[in-house]
Amino acid sequence: MTKLSGTKLFALTAAALMATSTAAFAGDAEAGAKEFNKCKSCHMIASADETIVKGGKTGPNLYGVVGRPVASFDGFKYGDGILAVGATGMVWDEASLIEYVADPTAYIDTHGGSGRSKMTFKLKDGSNVVAYLATFSTMSDEGASDEGAEATETMDDDMDETKGQEHNQEGEHNQAGGSN
Repeated sequence: MTKLSGTKLFALTAAALMATSTAAFAGDAEAGAKEFNKCKSCHMIASADETIVKGGKTGPNLYGVVGRPVASFDGFKYGDGILAVGATGMVWDEASLIEYVADPTAYIDTHGGSGRSKMTFKLKDGSNVVAYLATFSTMSDEGASDEGAEATETMDDDMDETKGQEHNQEGEHNQAGGSN
């Protein structure tokens, strides 16, 4: 049996964990399209050019949410808890979105924010919906598209301008609130 150095063993372990974690979050986008019907009462999916899913405006537009910084959709008024999470520099990926939709308040409390989320709707298994949302990501296989990078820069500038301002609507949904 070959003896591996600590560095090689670490690299192999990290590669194996990344491979299994990616597979663990793989959902069925087609099933997610159907499951998204539960979400569209509060959320829409619309690019600059077209409305893909006409939905509510209580929550932010979810077009390009995978790969977008947390609490950064331009023009949406987020609550302090989710803004604090966004201020940590977190970016929505499939794993974090799945965790968020399972328990939004717990997600906020464990990722740099605090306080109760207004999003009372929870998805026990959000992997399919998140896989569906990932099909509308502004990220390409090689990285962010030019449009996505420009949008992120604009959102970062907007976030800097809104720091310190009070917001009266959480970035989650209930009867009156919306989700990120």
